[in-house]
Amino acid sequence: MNIQIFGTKKCFDSKKAERYFKERNIKYQFIDMKEKGMSRGEFNNVKKAVGGTDMLINQEYKDKDLIALLQYLSDEAKEEKILENPQVIVTPVVRNGAKATIGYQPDIWKNWE
Repeated sequence: MNIQIFGTKKCFDSKKAERYFKERNIKYQFIDMKEKGMSRGEFNNVKKAVGGTDMLINQEYKDKDLIALLQYLSDEAKEEKILENPQVIVTPVVRNGAKATIGYQPDIWKNWE
Protein backbone atom coordinates (compact mmCIF):
# COMPACT_ATOMS: atom_id res chain seq x y z
CA MET A 1 0.00 0.00 0.00
CA ASN A 2 1.08 3.53 -0.73
CA ILE A 3 -1.07 5.65 1.58
CA GLN A 4 -1.16 9.43 1.38
CA ILE A 5 -3.17 11.47 3.87
CA PHE A 6 -3.96 15.02 2.81
CA GLY A 7 -5.15 16.96 5.82
CA THR A 8 -4.29 19.65 8.32
CA LYS A 9 -2.60 19.38 11.68
CA LYS A 10 -5.64 20.89 13.42
CA CYS A 11 -8.23 18.66 11.73
CA PHE A 12 -9.59 16.07 14.18
CA ASP A 13 -10.51 13.59 11.42
CA SER A 14 -7.03 13.92 9.87
CA LYS A 15 -5.51 12.99 13.24
CA LYS A 16 -7.89 10.02 13.52
CA ALA A 17 -6.90 8.86 10.02
CA GLU A 18 -3.21 9.06 10.94
CA ARG A 19 -3.89 7.08 14.12
CA TYR A 20 -5.84 4.44 12.15
CA PHE A 21 -2.86 3.67 9.89
CA LYS A 22 -0.28 4.04 12.68
CA GLU A 23 -2.12 1.51 14.89
CA ARG A 24 -2.04 -1.03 12.05
CA ASN A 25 1.65 -0.40 11.28
CA ILE A 26 0.78 0.79 7.78
CA LYS A 27 3.23 3.32 6.41
CA TYR A 28 1.69 6.55 5.20
CA GLN A 29 2.74 9.99 4.06
CA PHE A 30 1.03 13.01 5.64
CA ILE A 31 0.70 16.08 3.44
CA ASP A 32 -0.35 19.26 5.22
CA MET A 33 -2.87 21.04 2.97
CA LYS A 34 -1.99 24.40 4.52
CA GLU A 35 1.66 24.03 3.55
CA LYS A 36 1.61 22.11 0.29
CA GLY A 37 -1.83 21.25 -1.09
CA MET A 38 -2.38 18.79 -3.94
CA SER A 39 -0.73 18.66 -7.32
CA ARG A 40 -2.97 18.75 -10.39
CA GLY A 41 -2.37 15.01 -10.96
CA GLU A 42 -3.21 14.11 -7.35
CA PHE A 43 -6.33 16.27 -7.51
CA ASN A 44 -7.48 14.63 -10.75
CA ASN A 45 -6.95 11.11 -9.35
CA VAL A 46 -8.86 11.91 -6.15
CA LYS A 47 -11.64 13.68 -8.09
CA LYS A 48 -12.08 10.61 -10.29
CA ALA A 49 -12.06 8.20 -7.31
CA VAL A 50 -14.63 10.11 -5.21
CA GLY A 51 -17.07 10.97 -7.98
CA GLY A 52 -16.28 14.51 -9.07
CA THR A 53 -15.08 17.91 -7.98
CA ASP A 54 -18.23 18.80 -6.03
CA MET A 55 -17.68 15.85 -3.67
CA LEU A 56 -14.40 17.44 -2.54
CA ILE A 57 -15.84 20.81 -1.53
CA ASN A 58 -16.38 21.40 2.17
CA GLN A 59 -19.80 23.09 2.24
CA GLU A 60 -19.17 24.02 5.89
CA TYR A 61 -16.04 26.01 5.02
CA LYS A 62 -16.03 29.42 6.73
CA ASP A 63 -15.51 31.49 3.53
CA LYS A 64 -19.11 31.37 2.30
CA ASP A 65 -18.32 33.75 -0.59
CA LEU A 66 -15.80 31.25 -1.98
CA ILE A 67 -18.28 28.37 -1.62
CA ALA A 68 -20.94 30.42 -3.42
CA LEU A 69 -18.52 31.39 -6.19
CA LEU A 70 -17.54 27.76 -6.80
CA GLN A 71 -21.17 26.90 -7.61
CA TYR A 72 -21.17 29.29 -10.58
CA LEU A 73 -17.78 28.54 -12.13
CA SER A 74 -17.18 26.23 -15.06
CA ASP A 75 -15.62 22.88 -14.12
CA GLU A 76 -12.18 23.99 -15.27
CA ALA A 77 -12.33 27.34 -13.42
CA LYS A 78 -13.71 25.58 -10.33
CA GLU A 79 -10.75 23.18 -10.27
CA GLU A 80 -8.28 26.08 -10.60
CA LYS A 81 -9.95 27.93 -7.73
CA ILE A 82 -9.89 24.81 -5.52
CA LEU A 83 -6.20 24.20 -6.27
CA GLU A 84 -5.50 27.85 -5.35
CA ASN A 85 -7.52 27.42 -2.11
CA PRO A 86 -6.87 23.85 -0.90
CA GLN A 87 -8.39 24.66 2.48
CA VAL A 88 -11.84 24.35 0.84
CA ILE A 89 -11.32 20.58 0.34
CA VAL A 90 -12.90 18.19 2.85
CA THR A 91 -10.18 16.60 4.99
CA PRO A 92 -8.76 14.12 5.31
CA VAL A 93 -8.33 12.97 1.74
CA VAL A 94 -6.77 9.49 1.91
CA ARG A 95 -5.23 8.04 -1.25
CA ASN A 96 -4.04 4.55 -2.02
CA GLY A 97 -2.98 4.55 -5.65
CA ALA A 98 -6.10 5.04 -7.76
CA LYS A 99 -8.39 4.65 -4.72
CA ALA A 100 -9.30 7.61 -2.54
CA THR A 101 -11.71 8.65 0.19
CA ILE A 102 -12.74 11.94 1.72
CA GLY A 103 -13.38 12.27 5.43
CA TYR A 104 -12.77 9.58 8.05
CA GLN A 105 -13.64 6.26 6.32
CA PRO A 106 -12.12 3.30 8.24
CA ASP A 107 -14.76 0.88 6.85
CA ILE A 108 -13.40 1.50 3.36
CA TRP A 109 -9.71 1.57 4.38
CA LYS A 110 -9.90 -1.85 6.04
CA ASN A 111 -10.70 -3.35 2.61
CA TRP A 112 -7.50 -1.81 1.22
CA GLU A 113 -5.35 -3.95 3.51
